[in-house]
Amino acid sequence: MSNKINPKRREPTAAAAVAAATAVVATNTSSSTGSSAGNTSSANTSSSSSSSLSSAGGGDAGMSADLTSLFECPVCFDYVLPPILQCSSGHLVCVSCRSKLTCCPTCRGPLANIRNLAMEKVASNVKFPCKHSGYGCTASLVYTEKTEHEETCECRPYLCPCPGASCKWQGPLDLVMQHLMMSHKSITTLQGEDIVFLATDINLPGAVDWVMMQSCFGHHFMLVLEKQEKYDGHQQFFAIVQLIGSRKEAENFVYRLELNGNRRRLTWEAMPRSIHEGVASAIHNSDCLVFDTSIAQLFAENGNLGINVTISLV
Repeated sequence: MSNKINPKRREPTAAAAVAAATAVVATNTSSSTGSSAGNTSSANTSSSSSSSLSSAGGGDAGMSADLTSLFECPVCFDYVLPPILQCSSGHLVCVSCRSKLTCCPTCRGPLANIRNLAMEKVASNVKFPCKHSGYGCTASLVYTEKTEHEETCECRPYLCPCPGASCKWQGPLDLVMQHLMMSHKSITTLQGEDIVFLATDINLPGAVDWVMMQSCFGHHFMLVLEKQEKYDGHQQFFAIVQLIGSRKEAENFVYRLELNGNRRRLTWEAMPRSIHEGVASAIHNSDCLVFDTSIAQLFAENGNLGINVTISLV
């Protein structure tokens, strides 16, 4: 998808898109007619026409690429997908940009609420590339499947796995550890498959989180302990392990968290979550080690809480 800005470029109208789509149908119809006639000359002509179309436009793939360019938003260069609205001159702009504009970015005319049903029909027959194609995704999808795919695409950029929303970094998987070492130097890393995660000052008021890294089996794991008020006036602790890796890689491991002391034991065992998934949904669904402040006091010593962490291969 082009990232060049050329405000003087004339945008193709709906008529051009429909004409291109009609050309595809007409060519396919002609080819079918030639085959059914059984005439050698007609068959050769049909074959020649097909070859010419393939050479000129790269076949179906080339035609699809040509059509997707007609849906390019002139502001953000993303795709204009249904419902598609146009200005009175037929120019398109995506829904996201449209809400921020006061006039058409192409002709400067007024934005009108004119539904472009012709372009919507063309869009239903075009396959669009995933927006994460720059990160290696090769998928091409119809627009109705595009959003759902992109939300879970394995090639989408990774977000900073540290708890909280203060860090806005995102990038490829192979740069996550570099980012953590450069921007989050206070995080301690312990080596080995069996370690003790020591959370200090667990009696601090309000929402608090503790983070530690564990390195074993050639991978890095992030241990997260969060204290938050999930219910009115009721504080709880949530402990979970993330793999600095993909969901497929996470399936090769299992982690165990254990609180042990005063002749008591509390254990949780599960597959680590990929940092692609994050921990928010797991905490919301209590899909992790969960205990309240009174339980924490049973295992704490001088306000510090030790959690035994064991990583194993499946």
